[in-house]
Amino acid sequence: MSTPTFGQKEAGKNYVARYGVYAVIPNQDQTEIILVQAPNGAWFLPGGEIEADEDKLTALERELIEELGFTAQVGQYYGQADEYFYSSHRDTYFYNPAYIYEVTSYKAVSKPLEDFNHLSWFPVEEAISRLKRGSHKWGIEEWKKSHSSL
Repeated sequence: MSTPTFGQKEAGKNYVARYGVYAVIPNQDQTEIILVQAPNGAWFLPGGEIEADEDKLTALERELIEELGFTAQVGQYYGQADEYFYSSHRDTYFYNPAYIYEVTSYKAVSKPLEDFNHLSWFPVEEAISRLKRGSHKWGIEEWKKSHSSL
């Protein structure tokens, strides 16, 4: 199976690799998905960059505490989806392989460490339509396929 790719890789541009891990986190009855709104207004799945000393799951655990204040039980791994984009905020072209996991249960254990994001639950289809990154939309579509009884 080939890796789904989103965005346009522009010729002659220098892309910086930014490996990220993200979670599809449904509510208990699996009707809504939580999203994180960055200060620029864009919506994303919870998660973020994998730091040099981390594996995917360690990075995801850290990101969920930072962004949501959640500890989580990680379920299915949906795979990698690649994204090419330009960040005007950082004036950088990024190659962003996104590793997408399902969270099967979670517990709020603290306030989010990052207090500049906005968190909100959305019905599944609305969550997909609000997401900025194609790789994140793909992650929710994969989650939907694995829960086809919904």
